[in-house]
Amino acid sequence: MKKNHPFHLVDKSPWPITGSIGVMTLTSGTVMMFQKTSFNLLMMGMIIIMMTMYQWWRDITRESTMQGMHTLTVTKMMKMGMIMFIISEILFFTSFFWSFFHSSLVPTVEIGMNWPPKSIITFNPMQIPLLNTMILLSSGITITWAHHSLLKKNHSQTTQALMLTIMLGMYFSMLQGYEYYKAPFSIADSIYGSTFFMATGFHGLHVLIGTTFIMITTMRHMMFHFSNIHHFGFEAAAWYWHFVDLVWLFLYISIYWWGS
Repeated sequence: MKKNHPFHLVDKSPWPITGSIGVMTLTSGTVMMFQKTSFNLLMMGMIIIMMTMYQWWRDITRESTMQGMHTLTVTKMMKMGMIMFIISEILFFTSFFWSFFHSSLVPTVEIGMNWPPKSIITFNPMQIPLLNTMILLSSGITITWAHHSLLKKNHSQTTQALMLTIMLGMYFSMLQGYEYYKAPFSIADSIYGSTFFMATGFHGLHVLIGTTFIMITTMRHMMFHFSNIHHFGFEAAAWYWHFVDLVWLFLYISIYWWGS
């Protein structure tokens, strides 16, 4: 269809409503899991969300690569949208840091006016947390390497760097899972346990999302969807991953190192 403007007026899509249904089902399933130890609704919600993600991502990929809908103007607006999204994520994590510092700088009598509370055995920041810091910093280097290789039209090096980034992201998630398994305290152990697991847990979720994002980007790159001048999908994934790296540095310095 011929247009006389550079904007993309999207077609009608069922994915926003199916995504909403999936999130509602997942939330209800989480309540059922905690209250009734039933995983059926939780699994159904996850399946709906995964199917929605796959088909929505497929449609957007077609719009950008086959239909030519992502003009320079559209790409500029998408970049602005991604920037606004990352700012909203920064504010999201700010609430967790606010809670942590509010509780740690002026400990109340309920936790013995001491931080961390005397009953809490904290993690050694020089062990797994430091290793995870090095892993995420290394992944930031590899995804930057991938970006520069893409700009220089080096397809093989871009693939290698993206694969390394994915492996580092998965390694981080496995180490954090092991750390949680061996944790000497739980989310129910005073305000320290609550703030620790909420902040690090949501960051871990963002690492999983970012790793998935980069996996999709790698598959698209291997199918030659990106060029050195048209690759916003790649840039969005890289921006998100750098945001995840930055949040972890604040988490490590404030909660693992200073807070312990």
